[in-house]
Amino acid sequence: MTNTATGTGTGVLPDHTLRDMITAGSITASPAITPEQIQPASLDLRLGTTAYRVRASFLTGAKATVAERLHEFEMHRVDLTQGAVLEKGAVYLVPLMEGLALPNGIQAVANAKSSTGRLDLLTRTITDYGVEFDRIPPGYTGPLYAEICPRSFSVLVRPGMRLNQIRFRAGQAVLTDDELLARHNQHALVDGEAHIDDGLGFSVDLKPAKGNLVGYRAKPHTGVIDLDRIGHYAPLDYWEPIHTDEARIILDPGAFYILVSREAVHIPPDCAAEMAPYLAMVGEFRVHYAGFFDPGFGHDAAGGKGSRGVLEVRCHEAPFVLEHAQTVGRLVYERMASVPETLYGADLASNYQGQGLKLSKHFKTI
Repeated sequence: MTNTATGTGTGVLPDHTLRDMITAGSITASPAITPEQIQPASLDLRLGTTAYRVRASFLTGAKATVAERLHEFEMHRVDLTQGAVLEKGAVYLVPLMEGLALPNGIQAVANAKSSTGRLDLLTRTITDYGVEFDRIPPGYTGPLYAEICPRSFSVLVRPGMRLNQIRFRAGQAVLTDDELLARHNQHALVDGEAHIDDGLGFSVDLKPAKGNLVGYRAKPHTGVIDLDRIGHYAPLDYWEPIHTDEARIILDPGAFYILVSREAVHIPPDCAAEMAPYLAMVGEFRVHYAGFFDPGFGHDAAGGKGSRGVLEVRCHEAPFVLEHAQTVGRLVYERMASVPETLYGADLASNYQGQGLKLSKHFKTI
């Protein structure tokens, strides 16, 4: 089935279609979009030159623009041109360099990039007349903004930094559980047994094959992280290693953890996936801030042999015992409208292909 708005099939739009949308003016930008922003199934969004410190997170509602609501909540402005610190616990709104003029048949969804989520840097996209975070309806024309709330670490940012990303869809192409099972039987989507129930189930690994290191917990009082510094910071200055020989840990309320999935995941070249939270009834915690998995992630066509998902975990009101192999999330697979020209890990400088337990790219390898 071909979508008349893009001349392509139903599903997630690939890299070459994104380039066509840029040429057609459906995706706008000042300055112009660079090739490095275009991923296999998404577009990286860049911070503009000003951050607005606001009193609270907000949505505009169906009858207002962001600029109109900003007058109610703005506390002060921060010039980012020479670099500026966004402080832990504060909420900022940053106009992005990109904007949209979507055709009626195209919708968009945004999410934090992997490195952003692994820093516990809550980043959400909002629009004029918006009633949801990170969800942009078909036909939207207007600017884009990033709401940024550093939860664990204060960060140094500059214009052009890419903290979040946007994915475009023509129609809906979510794979049913029967389709997922058929694909798994044909070419395994995970190593081992597939737990398929409204998506592909993810469980936590608290019983590693070697040693007893199972994760990291963010330290409460640390220095600033400059987001341009890659492989620079000593992990132990910012993270407390979590060891266990009991195949379980106790999550503390308000604490942020980096853990890893038990399953090694494959995303076929003709699919994309998004990590979705599991049912709230399973426990008092949330898993996932950065949720996009590109075509080729962990797949042999892109040089991968399965990649485990890093779990960004925050505990809520009460301490909670997390057990090995407990289901904590699910992957929702979608068809691509067409196979992208590049795959994650094959033609890109992909930081997390073949990953296991891994902190963000800003930290030295342990």
